Amino acid sequence: MAKRSKIAADARRRAVVERYAERRAALREAVRRAEPGSEELTEAVRALSRLPRDSSPVRLRNRDQVDGRPRGYLRKAGLSRVRFREMAHRGELPGITKSSW
Repeated sequence: MAKRSKIAADARRRAVVERYAERRAALREAVRRAEPGSEELTEAVRALSRLPRDSSPVRLRNRDQVDGRPRGYLRKAGLSRVRFREMAHRGELPGITKSSW
């Protein structure tokens, strides 16, 4: 189980990313369209750097939906490897079967 403060910080970051997503996308598009060395490019880069650090989606971390564990995350299930194994053995994950050959 992850610390509650880490889970809360991640939730706060996700809200900030969502809040600034449109603004960040518009500024990134302005940077992409601007000619190299132009005043427009400089202004767009400055505006982008003035946004909060936590508004960048790169700062998000995939966490287990059940207990918030950050390591061993499986995207398909949204769980960590430990939780995935427990739930699969109990038959709580539809479509997941134990392999045998």
